[in-house]
Amino acid sequence: MNNLITILLLSLFITTPAMAGGGHSHSPDGGHSHSHGSISNKEVINKATGKVNQLASAGIIDISWKNVKAHSAVKKQFSDDLEWVIAFKNGKIDDPKKQNLYLFFSLDGHYIAANYSGK
Repeated sequence: MNNLITILLLSLFITTPAMAGGGHSHSPDGGHSHSHGSISNKEVINKATGKVNQLASAGIIDISWKNVKAHSAVKKQFSDDLEWVIAFKNGKIDDPKKQNLYLFFSLDGHYIAANYSGK
């Protein structure tokens, strides 16, 4: 019995537990990244287009937004944070206030939010 206890205690000190290290964070959409650099304009447009298609398919925004191409992608300062703002324009929407859709991404490519005001 003493040998079993000794073996169990030794195994605790010999093995290294698998744990996530520091240096990464989880975004509101559940993803995470170990990169710290900014993604390119092309990459953020691809991510935003995919997110618009996802939102349209889920019924969160009108289905006519599906496959609409991005109008622009710029970095914009909000309080202390610099973010990507990707703009889409959809002339099929009757309400002029909802013809422009803006998606916000962190510089490393994590989705933050979407709205019709761009603010």
